[in-house]
Amino acid sequence: MARDFTDERERMVATQIEPRAIGDPRVLAAMRTVPRHLFCVPRDHLEAYRDHPLPIGEGQTISQPYMVALMTRELHLTGTERVLEIGTGSGYQAAILAELAAEVVSVERIPALADRARETLAELGYGNVRIEVGDGTLGWPESAPYDRIIVTAGSPEVPPSLKGQLADGGTLIIPVGPRFLQSLTSVVRRGDRFEEQAGCACTFVKLVGKEGWGAAD
Repeated sequence: MARDFTDERERMVATQIEPRAIGDPRVLAAMRTVPRHLFCVPRDHLEAYRDHPLPIGEGQTISQPYMVALMTRELHLTGTERVLEIGTGSGYQAAILAELAAEVVSVERIPALADRARETLAELGYGNVRIEVGDGTLGWPESAPYDRIIVTAGSPEVPPSLKGQLADGGTLIIPVGPRFLQSLTSVVRRGDRFEEQAGCACTFVKLVGKEGWGAAD
């Protein structure tokens, strides 16, 4: 029988997430539920619940569990929202979002990662997630507007296209700043006005695309 890592998930939440002031019970429940190891490459299953990111191939990573929980908490999801995720990667963040929102649209620029994430999410029964391949800096206008947008890569600025696809009153969470050090930034739309607030320091892989970093930057 395959190991389910339930104890490891409980320990992850108890030692890495709750002590860092993540107290939202829905977020904690999602972190306890989603089998993070299945979104990692097989050789890293035993590392999946440790306090650090892991490589998933194609030069990308699965984020540190705490950072996933923090970004998810900042979305303040109630269960009714349509969420746009930029940077599917392994699909782990999409699975967490699927536990907490009504609908998730996730955009990945690397087809191989999108295919792998689709397969994993389908095997786990997440029917409320749709993965698209494209330039995430341009969002996914076909399904806009979105109540929440989350970007899991660092950008030199907030892409205008993402602001434009955010619903009135909606929240966008994105790492913004130089290549190797960003601030986790919250953007709230108020009509035609956007309120930005910088949060904690973080370091993400670069957001590549027309309104982000160039591939050679």
